[in-house]
Amino acid sequence: EVQLVESGGGLVQPGESLRLSCAASGFTFSSSGMSWVRRTPGKRLEWVSSISANGAHTYHADSVKGRFTISRDNAKNTLFLQMNSLKTEDTATYYCEQSFLSPPSDPPPGHGTQVTVSA
Repeated sequence: EVQLVESGGGLVQPGESLRLSCAASGFTFSSSGMSWVRRTPGKRLEWVSSISANGAHTYHADSVKGRFTISRDNAKNTLFLQMNSLKTEDTATYYCEQSFLSPPSDPPPGHGTQVTVSA
């Protein structure tokens, strides 16, 4: 059974940073492209970032490019999202999923982790 458990969210002020983690199990993580997606307060589901199976290729949405970095540790079956210079519009529930440059799955597979950016 595929399990994806996100963590690391929280309440931060604009300009601050957070690092999200996603612990994966139930599939061959090191052979799978992975992505982060987010659901905004308006319920819109957005693709955020994708990373190839070996981590050599990463892609980010224009809205987060230069501020967010996706990475992975295949030895620990863990996906990360480093989020810097956070903005209020980054407020959302963040999910990881087993995909690569695909439209987000709706509903996302995990429970997500809430990120709230507010002054």
